[in-house]
Amino acid sequence: MTASPLLDRSLGDLARSIPGATAIFHQHQLDFCCGGKQSLRDAVAPLALDAESLARQLEALGGLADVQQRDWREACVRDLTEHLVARYHERHRQQLPELIRLARRVEMVHADRPECPHGLADHLEDMQRELESHMQKEEQILFPMLNHGTPPIGLPPVEVMRFEHEQHGQALARMVELAHGLVQPRGACNTWRALLAGLHTLREDLMQHIHLENNILFEGLNASSAGCDEGCACAGTAASGISTSGVSTSGTGHA
Repeated sequence: MTASPLLDRSLGDLARSIPGATAIFHQHQLDFCCGGKQSLRDAVAPLALDAESLARQLEALGGLADVQQRDWREACVRDLTEHLVARYHERHRQQLPELIRLARRVEMVHADRPECPHGLADHLEDMQRELESHMQKEEQILFPMLNHGTPPIGLPPVEVMRFEHEQHGQALARMVELAHGLVQPRGACNTWRALLAGLHTLREDLMQHIHLENNILFEGLNASSAGCDEGCACAGTAASGISTSGVSTSGTGHA
């Protein structure tokens, strides 16, 4: 097996260029900030760590950031909802805890700098809470309904999700504002750079996530279920006993 090219890149470079890499470094107590000039290979040499395994984890993170160029209108509903959960819901659940940790660190260490993103960590915690509530409603109520053939047009839970998407968009705008336009300040440390890279990726991911739902799934533009594998629930009729108003708008705040 060919050695990973990531092994000879510095920890600081990897932290800046691969959103989510800092979580792996933090887990294994690799110093990407003050020790950021060390290569991944050299950093793990004194430790009981498998450098190649670590590099593969980092490569997988890089792959998650790539948006697949697929026309999702040609996919059946179940294929799209499964993609949304695997590619976006689970990704957001990985992204936000690490971004909150990075933001707290930057706010603590660089509080005296005018470019410091004061209040960003608290805002990200609000986003995490609201987004998790939103995703659970999709996974537990809306997606099963759509997978069983319920048409999305005019469906009350769909309208609620659209409303919450608008709030997520407002939250993203506020995130960018708190981070001073996501512009990297002069002399930013590796932690700060990693935070900004992660915020860029979160914004791109969440915007693509909302686009696939609002503009394809919720518009009923997916391909006929005739192309689904045998036994796919897309081919079934709307499940009986599933309420079309099972999502409440109460308690929704901006995400």
